[in-house]
Amino acid sequence: MFRGGNSINLDAKGRLAVPTRYREFLLQHCNGEMVVTIDADEKCLLIYPRPEWEDAQRQLESLSSFEEASRRVQRLLIGYATDIEMDGSGRLQLTPILREHANLEKKIFMFGQGKKFELWSEENWNVKLAELKSKNSSDEISDELKRLSI
Repeated sequence: MFRGGNSINLDAKGRLAVPTRYREFLLQHCNGEMVVTIDADEKCLLIYPRPEWEDAQRQLESLSSFEEASRRVQRLLIGYATDIEMDGSGRLQLTPILREHANLEKKIFMFGQGKKFELWSEENWNVKLAELKSKNSSDEISDELKRLSI
């Protein structure tokens, strides 16, 4: 569904313009209703169309609340989940707490990740990109990844 990256400017009110290539789909698919939450392990935000978020939330809620790692992820992702609606100009308004988590200022990057988007500050993304490029390709490859052929 969503793929590719876009450099976007965040305005002084914390609004970002959704890239035009996604707007019509989002209006038809979810009436522009989105859910934004933090990433549990990275300094970025996750943006889901509402139907995809509802599926993700059901999966999160099905995890054991007695298992520490599951409870941590539930608390962070569900706890920070914020409903937002795309306005008539195709913009999303991010709350200050979400912007603060991801260090979002003027220059940001929005990356399609299939059913969701990731939203990064320019600074955080540059650090992450350097980290990703410096990793040895044989580091931390799971058996599942070794079976993948693309």
